[in-house]
Amino acid sequence: MSVRTRVAPSPTGDPHVGTAYIALFNMVFAHKMGGQFILRIEDTDQVRSTPESEAMILDSLRWLGLNWEEGPDVGGEYGPYRQSERSEIYQEHAQKLLDSGHAFVCYRTPEELDELREARKSEGKHTALKPSDLILPEDEVAKRKAAGAPYVIRMMVPEEGKCEIADLLRGTIELDWGQVDAQILMKSDGMPTYHLANVVDDHLMAITHVIRGEEWINSAPKHKLLYEYFGWDMPVLCHMPLLRNPDKSKLSKRKNPTSINYYKRMGFLPEAVVNYLGRMGWSMPDESEKFTLQQMQDNFDIQRVSLGGPVFDTTKLSWLNGLWIRESCTPEQLAQKLKDWAFNEDYLMPVLPLIQTRLEVLSDIVKLADFFVAGQLSIEAEQFEFPKLEAVQVRKVLQYSLWQLELARSWDRDTISQSLSGISQQMELKMKDFMMPLFVAISGRAAAPSIMDAMVILGSDMTRARLRHALDLLGGPSKKEAKAWEKEFRGFDL
Repeated sequence: MSVRTRVAPSPTGDPHVGTAYIALFNMVFAHKMGGQFILRIEDTDQVRSTPESEAMILDSLRWLGLNWEEGPDVGGEYGPYRQSERSEIYQEHAQKLLDSGHAFVCYRTPEELDELREARKSEGKHTALKPSDLILPEDEVAKRKAAGAPYVIRMMVPEEGKCEIADLLRGTIELDWGQVDAQILMKSDGMPTYHLANVVDDHLMAITHVIRGEEWINSAPKHKLLYEYFGWDMPVLCHMPLLRNPDKSKLSKRKNPTSINYYKRMGFLPEAVVNYLGRMGWSMPDESEKFTLQQMQDNFDIQRVSLGGPVFDTTKLSWLNGLWIRESCTPEQLAQKLKDWAFNEDYLMPVLPLIQTRLEVLSDIVKLADFFVAGQLSIEAEQFEFPKLEAVQVRKVLQYSLWQLELARSWDRDTISQSLSGISQQMELKMKDFMMPLFVAISGRAAAPSIMDAMVILGSDMTRARLRHALDLLGGPSKKEAKAWEKEFRGFDL
């Protein structure tokens, strides 16, 4: 049987380095074994999923040099490869579980679920709800069904006992069934949860090895049970260590840039980024630090993966990127990379109309447009002193703007303008005064071409990164402030 692996990102935001990390190891494992690597899109969250996010995921993985044999853009015999296009398949399999008694319809309300969890907690039990907690009497089920009450489909799970999971890297993992809840398989909107969709898709797409992050270990018992319920063989499981911040906490955008687009906009080379991701918990047989994607694939052995949490350190990535620039690029190749990065017509055309009216000689472009091609800016705290804003207001402007822009589902001038003007109104600040800290954070100066247009050109990742950089410089909210600020922000009518 041919080895088949997959990566299944959700198109609900910026393309994450964690997605690229898991995609890389799935791809090199499959290709080393002479198999196929598949890209599947998990877009069952119809509220948060966007076509723009899906396009960014595909573009960023392609930029890194990761290629798949089957996917939504290239097709394949096991398609469709978007979960939103497979709803009938999931409904059919959910019905099979209902018919076999391995799942049940649950009409419990959110309030009832909270009460049930509290009751279990007060009795000293795990708060994972079991079928015995959730299944209503038949007459009550009939009553709620007749009233058209919303419902979900949940899986049957054991009340107690141990579940053994075989893992390619960790051996046998023993988990407690008492901590496993009666998982929702089909939501009230008729869409499947991750658990049902992935098990069904992995089987129907003939996936032989599931290589994923270790955060899914606790879900493995549910998946094993579903395979047993359907009478299918379970793929080999391999849970990779999570990427960590330098302080060993789980990698998060609040402490480290996590979007692939950020590293692309910063001017990192794709060869260096994929090289660095390849070193996350894995090493070449000769321990060499710099290697190509092909060299990684040629020498790949998944048993060389270390389970210690690999640290994603941008300082080390920058060092490695420098090696690639100095050692692996001819001047001609470097010139081409600079063109591909920023000095090309596609990137310059939106910039030039913003500065052309201020140009007297062509060399003026350096001082007028430098922040469009810079990475993180060299800014000083003194630049954020404004006569009409108190220091705490400056910090709030930056923090609230960042929070609101992190919620943006699209990235265009209208969206940015509406987001920022809404916060300005809620803070009762004139728009001119409100924008002053943003001018400095984004451009490094108090006066610059249209800062909202600049945000569009720079992109969501670089914009947010510069706002975080400014907050780090000034000191973000303390723990006490954070609670008060979050409460105030949630109360805004945006």
